[in-house]
Amino acid sequence: MDISHKTTPDLTADTAVDLVDTRFLESLLGYNTRRATLVIIGAFLERMEQFNLRPVDFSVASLIVHNPGITSRQLCATLGLLPPNLVGLINTLEKRGLITRRPHPNDGRAMGLHPTPAGIALMQVAEQEAFDVEAQAASTLTATERKTLIRLLQKVYLTST
Repeated sequence: MDISHKTTPDLTADTAVDLVDTRFLESLLGYNTRRATLVIIGAFLERMEQFNLRPVDFSVASLIVHNPGITSRQLCATLGLLPPNLVGLINTLEKRGLITRRPHPNDGRAMGLHPTPAGIALMQVAEQEAFDVEAQAASTLTATERKTLIRLLQKVYLTST
C-alpha cells in the first residue's frame, strides 16, 4: 500500500466521525496478527488456567513432551528465549513433577529434559484444549485456509531471524 498520496487532515475543522476508517491499520500485517492473537489468547489463557500454564509454560512443556531429552539451549533457540528466563520456568515444571532432568548422553555438560508420566498426561489434555481454542477461533476458515495462514505466518517469523 502506497501511503505517500495520503493528505494531511485539516486539524482546524470541527468534524465528527460516523464510520471509523481503519483501512490503513488493516493493511498492516502486525495489526492483523495482533488482532487475531487477541481473539485466540484470551480463550487460551482461560483454558490453560486449569493446568496452571502460561503460554510460555505450555510451549516449553509441549516441546519437552514431543522431544524427550531436549536441552535448555535447544529450547531457547527454538522459542527465542533468553537462558535466564528459562531457568525459573524449568525449575517450576520440575517442582510440579511434570519434567525431570537427566544427563545428556552426548554432552557431559548438558542436561536433557524429559517429561514425566504426569507431564505427558497433563500436556495431552492441555494440547487438546489448545487445539480446540484455535479450531473455534478459526472456525470461519476452511482447513486449507488455516494451513495456508499458518504456513504464511511461519514464512514471516522463520525467515526474519
